[in-house]
Amino acid sequence: MSLAEDIRPASAVLPGLGDMMTSAVKEVDTLFAHARANLVERVVADGRVSSAAVELEQHAVHGLAWLATYAETLRNICTWHDALAGEGRLTELEQLIAQVVFGEYLNHIAGGIPMNGQEFIRLHELGIAATAVAKLQDGPCGDLLHSGSAPASRARLVELMIDSRANLTTGDCGLDGMLDEMRSQMNRFIEENVAPHAHDWHCNNEYVPLEIIAKLADLGVFALTLPEEFGGMGLGKESMCVVSEELSRGWIAIGSLGTRPEIAAELIIAGGTDAQKEKWLPAIASGEVLPTAVFTEPNTGSDLASLRTRAVKDGDVYKVTGNKTWITHPVRADVMTLLVRTNPDEPGYKGLSMLLAEKPRGDDADPFPADGMSGGEIEVLGYRGMKEYEIRFEDFEVKAENLLGGEEGQGFKQLMQTFESARIQTAARAIGVAQNALDLGLQYATDRVQFAKPIVSFPRIADKLALMAAEIMAARQLSYFSAREKDADRRCDVEAGMAKLLGARVAWTCADNALQIHGGNGFALEYQISRVLCDARILNIFEGAGEIQAQVIARRLLEQGN
Repeated sequence: MSLAEDIRPASAVLPGLGDMMTSAVKEVDTLFAHARANLVERVVADGRVSSAAVELEQHAVHGLAWLATYAETLRNICTWHDALAGEGRLTELEQLIAQVVFGEYLNHIAGGIPMNGQEFIRLHELGIAATAVAKLQDGPCGDLLHSGSAPASRARLVELMIDSRANLTTGDCGLDGMLDEMRSQMNRFIEENVAPHAHDWHCNNEYVPLEIIAKLADLGVFALTLPEEFGGMGLGKESMCVVSEELSRGWIAIGSLGTRPEIAAELIIAGGTDAQKEKWLPAIASGEVLPTAVFTEPNTGSDLASLRTRAVKDGDVYKVTGNKTWITHPVRADVMTLLVRTNPDEPGYKGLSMLLAEKPRGDDADPFPADGMSGGEIEVLGYRGMKEYEIRFEDFEVKAENLLGGEEGQGFKQLMQTFESARIQTAARAIGVAQNALDLGLQYATDRVQFAKPIVSFPRIADKLALMAAEIMAARQLSYFSAREKDADRRCDVEAGMAKLLGARVAWTCADNALQIHGGNGFALEYQISRVLCDARILNIFEGAGEIQAQVIARRLLEQGN
């Protein structure tokens, strides 16, 4: 299937694209530097970032985070493009993806970056003068801004996407051979075991079957980044990105099954005692033990300093009392990483501790067969397959030896050490969901005939597909970059936050546009895109809502610029 002959364009790649992108990255970096300097003047007092001023200037502060995210994204698209060129792997398809990303994002920067559906940040709100913005209209930036995402470029990109649909990623991601083979292996698993059943599991609100979890364990999904000495594969976070994306492309629940072991293992590796590592890590790596994270409370959300669930030491056990909510996959979990307050006299984060709380597996009939533990399911639109619960603890006993690290008051510090990996992994899941949306939208657009031709022949349909492909690659390269920073043992909370921030927006936009391509059929539960839309919506909320991500990113950037 290809576009109608009368609209098939010749190559629309701009001459000198690589040099133009390099120049554009420098211009955007300059704009960001000016914006940060301007905001530092507005929110820094006596050498410190003022929380009150940040809150007052919240729109602009969060806008700075988005501008920085765009700058980092463009830099990584440029790096990806140049690396492929240097290796002789660059084709017209990748060139057009890079060109469309630059064309769209430069226009966003000049006219208004969408932080959400109705919220935009404009450069004048960051104190950038019109004369500085005008530089984006001139020279190489101007050529990319005006012509990078021209109709001919988008149409040609979609034609190439249709012709190369067998390629798993709609373009060369720049991965090495091992990671590319890992992606193919995960794709084969999804096609054989998940894709034929995921929609029925979702519609019937069923658990991911235990045999699927066992097969994931056999594939090494739970052992991926764990140290080899504890039965892991000893691979890096980039491999986690590749696996999480491909599994989430099949169904986000499958990709998310690796999140809980990832968080639990990071907690134990970074903060656990030798005995705790020897007990738990091999069991997590093999899939014998399924962990779940139990952090959030009904009235705290992201405000963990206000956490109230209490753990009182009583001989050789802690007795836990309190309420938790939005707990994913707790019924079938064997151990909970449970954040509690062990010292009620210590305010804020200092009184928090982490427990490795063992529990028996339950089922729908008896979800929590443990003394002092009860709860009810939270019915949700999407992100099914593991089920969400609210949990009540009443003198629930946890062995004192299961205090993570053997020292009280370290819980928040221990949890903070997992945030980078968790957000990188969430970004990868978002990209998988977005790619699934593109797959469904492209297939429907080529199959659906209206007015005697496939609807992909209509520019407004083709445009949606082109922009989806471009933004997915942009988010993907940003997530890979953040993973590589983590693998290099460099602090990457800003980069991980950016990857999650952009990935979540891209997932929702792609799902929404793919449903629009389906028209009325997209609103029918029988079509898979209805599931993908529901799954995409949660990505801008969990693991730090978009507003929280922007706040964290911006504060760090302002501190660096002070």
